[in-house]
Amino acid sequence: MAPKKGKSSKKKDAAPAKKSSAPTDPLFPARPRTNNIGGSIRPQGRDLSRFVRWPKYVRLQRQRAILYQRLKVPPTINQFTKTLNKNEAMTVFKLFSNYRPETPAAKKQRIKEAAAAQVSGKDTKSKKPNQIKFGLKHVTTMIEEKKAQLVLIACDVDPLELVLWMPTLCRKMDVPFMIVKDKARLGALVHMKTAACVALCGVDGSDKSQLELLKGIAMEKFNDNAEMIRKWGGGLMGLKTQAKLDKRAKALAVEHAKKLASLGRA
Repeated sequence: MAPKKGKSSKKKDAAPAKKSSAPTDPLFPARPRTNNIGGSIRPQGRDLSRFVRWPKYVRLQRQRAILYQRLKVPPTINQFTKTLNKNEAMTVFKLFSNYRPETPAAKKQRIKEAAAAQVSGKDTKSKKPNQIKFGLKHVTTMIEEKKAQLVLIACDVDPLELVLWMPTLCRKMDVPFMIVKDKARLGALVHMKTAACVALCGVDGSDKSQLELLKGIAMEKFNDNAEMIRKWGGGLMGLKTQAKLDKRAKALAVEHAKKLASLGRA
């Protein structure tokens, strides 16, 4: 008797074993280098500052500086580029630093001591100390009342219209003024970030001769300086434009020389 045919079992091919990949570190993932433009490796010996996207305030101040060179600047605005030189500015700021206003902590302490003296029955009347006056409205009032002895105006106030009229007012009221660098340095005198202008209304007896000397310098260089209120600024072309104009002038000179030679006048 023939044997029964059983169901033929098909052997399935076993699936190939997967290669076990090395575990990756999530803190330091692999970042392959790219050699394309703007990739990992920068070109050597090349200044890339022109390709940097600078912040808006940097672009604005650079464009403003170029415009002040290219455009014709009226004397009223151009006078703010004629600042006091370094040595004289050092002398002025040294004098003004002796009359800095008191800090809030010092004022609080003074009021506390005055109150304690008043309670104990002591005489609390004291002479008002000489201090720097600051604030646009306050300084303007001091100039109009001719109480200001010397006024310092910052050269980099933005917008410039805030102090554009102040030199004219000082000249009209015959108050000595100086244009100095810069608003941050003036602000440091009065415990502020910046200050557009400061004024000194009086000094102690030991500093009177120094103040008179500085007032004479201010009257000579700023108040009575006719060139400052007449001279225009700007009007300077760029390097490419200057080279183009020079090339054109040379070509015209050569052509004019040829014409003279042809006429026998050379």
